[in-house]
Amino acid sequence: MSSNNKTLLTALVLCLVCSVLVSAAAISMKPKQDSNVLLDRNKNILMAANLFDPAKDNPSKVNELFKNVEIKLINTETGKFATDDELKSAGISDVGAYDPEKASKNPATAISLKGDDPAQIGAVAKLLKVYLINDEAGQLKNVVLPINGNGLWGQIYGFLTLKADLNTIEGIAFYKHKETPGLGALIETPKWRATWVGKQAYEGDKIVTGVVKSGTPKPTEHYVDGITGATLTSAGVNNMIQFWLSERAYKPFLDNLKKGGKES
Repeated sequence: MSSNNKTLLTALVLCLVCSVLVSAAAISMKPKQDSNVLLDRNKNILMAANLFDPAKDNPSKVNELFKNVEIKLINTETGKFATDDELKSAGISDVGAYDPEKASKNPATAISLKGDDPAQIGAVAKLLKVYLINDEAGQLKNVVLPINGNGLWGQIYGFLTLKADLNTIEGIAFYKHKETPGLGALIETPKWRATWVGKQAYEGDKIVTGVVKSGTPKPTEHYVDGITGATLTSAGVNNMIQFWLSERAYKPFLDNLKKGGKES
């Protein structure tokens, strides 16, 4: 065998060995990666409900607190909890693993917003995910609503939490975005998030909360000031709040929940 052939064979064997090692490492690490993704999601849900403070609380507290959280899917159009038949028809066996964003990209599992799309998300899933947080007695304490919409550089993802009256804002948290550090990224800060606490979402059927440009008059006392120098980010958050609290998203569910309790 020539020296060139030996060199090629050695390189090929090394490539194969490295590929096997990399694949094995990726497979072995996936459960840990999935666990970390789940932990981060649960942490942000609890942060949005002001039940977890990453500056003070140990991450080990997340799993303990999350025991009081129920994950539910709702029918976007009816506002009712998805039935077993609806879940079966959609091929959903694990409610916790269901991804509404992925479902919103599939015409078969999505509702097109047909141009009337203030949050610039294109479509909304036919089945949405919500999180019900119960107190120690098993009574509803908070409802956490996943929200997303377009910001300055891309989609912003977060959670909006309402108290048991389904109207008073308990908190808000953002966990994924591409906003500018020191400007739009300030939506993540405890100081700005705190300005939402105690605001009302509705007066009757009208949405009365959102974001205005800092220093401008507020339509109602329940609006919050946007971040100075981050006009487009602030507008993006306002648009997503307006959409997700509307009739096309969570309002039918919140109305049903008010009327019939957790089994509506």
